[in-house]
Amino acid sequence: MTERIYYTDPTCIEFDATVVSSSVVDGRPVVVLDRTAFYPTSGGQPYDTGSLGGFQVTDVVDAEDGTIGHAVSDPLEQGARVHGRVDWARRFDHMQQHTGQHILSAAFDRLHRARTVGFHLGAVLSTLDLDKAPGPEALAAAESEANRVVWEDRPVSIRFATPEEAASITFRKEPTRSGPLRVIEVEDFDMSACGGTHVARTGQVGVIALRSWEKFRGGMRLEFVCGGRAVREFRILRDAVAGSLRHLSVAPLDLPSAIEGAQAENKDLRRTIRDLQDRLAVHEAAALVQRARLAGRARVIVEALDGWDQAGLKALAAAAAAQPGVVAALLSAGTPALIVIARAADVGLDAAAVLKALLQQFGGKGGGKADLAQGGGVTGAPADIMAALNQFIESSLQPAP
Repeated sequence: MTERIYYTDPTCIEFDATVVSSSVVDGRPVVVLDRTAFYPTSGGQPYDTGSLGGFQVTDVVDAEDGTIGHAVSDPLEQGARVHGRVDWARRFDHMQQHTGQHILSAAFDRLHRARTVGFHLGAVLSTLDLDKAPGPEALAAAESEANRVVWEDRPVSIRFATPEEAASITFRKEPTRSGPLRVIEVEDFDMSACGGTHVARTGQVGVIALRSWEKFRGGMRLEFVCGGRAVREFRILRDAVAGSLRHLSVAPLDLPSAIEGAQAENKDLRRTIRDLQDRLAVHEAAALVQRARLAGRARVIVEALDGWDQAGLKALAAAAAAQPGVVAALLSAGTPALIVIARAADVGLDAAAVLKALLQQFGGKGGGKADLAQGGGVTGAPADIMAALNQFIESSLQPAP
């Protein structure tokens, strides 16, 4: 069984140990030590990284036999004495998030009797699952209460309780395991059985911020950030909001309504453009048909057009193909290109098959039916795409009966 230094001293990031065993698991070297400060993935908290004997530690696994396996970049010999160093930035980040979760969970439990039923500490943000869905005011109240406890800089203690002692402790959540328990206590606020790493005082959490929330399995899932993550999140939001304010020339409190107004205006403009394109398509289609070249008995149009979106190209191609004997293959002038292929009812051509052949050569996605097909993401020089379209169309045209 491996001695777990992090259980009693989460701030220990350098240690010496002996390699008890060395093996290869799933193609990577894994060593077991007699003692370690590396935390393995457990209880919703990710593993530590760092170095061992000068080699990189890429994963830490808690085995069922009580040992801890360290995946390393290079193998280490059994019996070797090694020096370990834990990545403190990663460790302290996890300590901030995990202790912050205990405080936040206790705040929801104390104020709203909302119990925590799930927790996950991710690389960017963490999630907390509650058994009920508090309203916005209740969420704000719990967030404020949690930060009050953080800023009071209360001590966070670690102790071990025998089964008899644990039976007399009022835990926020009843432990699921039996036997001796590791107990994390936030003074006069929270008591939890937990094997994770935690800060020594609540002030080290810095700040707890709710990022978002949604109803989840009859309760609510919260996203939150603590400490350094909260600062990074604030910087992202600050820069995004500042940029939006400059573009829209409004005060911060007016930003949501300004965005809503811009979206509504954009929707109206798109509707107007669509209407104008539909009207213009009838006249432009007539000009396209006049420029069509004969291929057998069909009149073929293959052109690259500027200033038309997918809907406009579709309207234009359909209007042209409304004329007997016409095949219209239109693409946008930009890269990657949009493609629309349409044919008249009396033309023996499978537009979807032609598009498929084109996408196989130039990439992109799309589909359709025999009389109308459309796609996008087509990369290549317009001249090359049009040459290929002419070739595929001519080879696919069926002679008239």
